[in-house]
Amino acid sequence: MELTKFGHACVRLEKDGRRLVIDPGGLTGPEALEGADAVLVTHEHFDHFSEEVLRKAAAEHPGLRIWTNSSVAGKLDGIGTQVVTTGDGDAFSAAGFDIRVHGTWHAVIHPDIPRIPNIGFMVDDALFHPGDALTVPSAPVGTLLLPVHAPWSTVGDLIDYVREVAPRDAIAVHDGALNDVGTAMVAGFLGERGPGIPASYRRLATHASVQIA
Repeated sequence: MELTKFGHACVRLEKDGRRLVIDPGGLTGPEALEGADAVLVTHEHFDHFSEEVLRKAAAEHPGLRIWTNSSVAGKLDGIGTQVVTTGDGDAFSAAGFDIRVHGTWHAVIHPDIPRIPNIGFMVDDALFHPGDALTVPSAPVGTLLLPVHAPWSTVGDLIDYVREVAPRDAIAVHDGALNDVGTAMVAGFLGERGPGIPASYRRLATHASVQIA
């Protein structure tokens, strides 16, 4: 399958003429949803989920299906069967991709800030998007979409997370609040100059694509 990076935490996967989009939020341009057959949403934060954009896309494309947790599904009330609620342990097919759901909660930001639901998606037993959590799936991961910058993690957390998941490749996502200096600093720790992770690390430019095995 082909992965294309869009704004912040959003990626689009293409296979056999079908398009699956994950987390088209408020930091993502509307072009991410062009030709989309299905959408996966990890959680309700604005940088991963835009109610307005998804309602518009669903109205324009009645065949579009959106899989997400119960919290996000509630915010899309009225769309009907185009929205499917899913959770940890579920498996389903979306636009010809095999999906398995892992995780339940968003990472802790601070004890005084209530946690919200967050689910991660394993696609075709090859690629894992954890959303806003450092969820370790119960199955091997070939390509990990790594949330490299957030108020709930440190670079040390990321290093330990990649070591525990042990993917072949790690691709940066959740980087919309980083400038060039910040992305270079993260790459320095996660790349070959860092303390070491069991994966190649790279960051794609917006609209850049790569093949996922």
